[in-house]
Amino acid sequence: MINSKNWKAQHDRMPPGARVRVAGTVTVANPGVDPVLVKRDGQPGTLALDLELKSEGGSFIQVLCDKEVHFEMPTGTEAIASVEIFHEGTLLAEIDEILITA
Repeated sequence: MINSKNWKAQHDRMPPGARVRVAGTVTVANPGVDPVLVKRDGQPGTLALDLELKSEGGSFIQVLCDKEVHFEMPTGTEAIASVEIFHEGTLLAEIDEILITA
């Protein structure tokens, strides 16, 4: 299981267009691994994201390190009640408190 922390979500409804932003911190095996959030199918009212780990080419010292991960996408007027983050098919985190700016 991968370690993560500090997950936050914001539904920004301010002009010029509504957007949802998700951010957190993921512990990876070495500095050459980059965490990426990718949208997946979910239930209505829930934004479901997959956490993927992308490896850069090259040699890196094997030391655990924390890396920030961010996701942003435009939204319509629909409400987002929660955000679910999955890694390798397992629920990693769920965010129920979403900051709404209007």
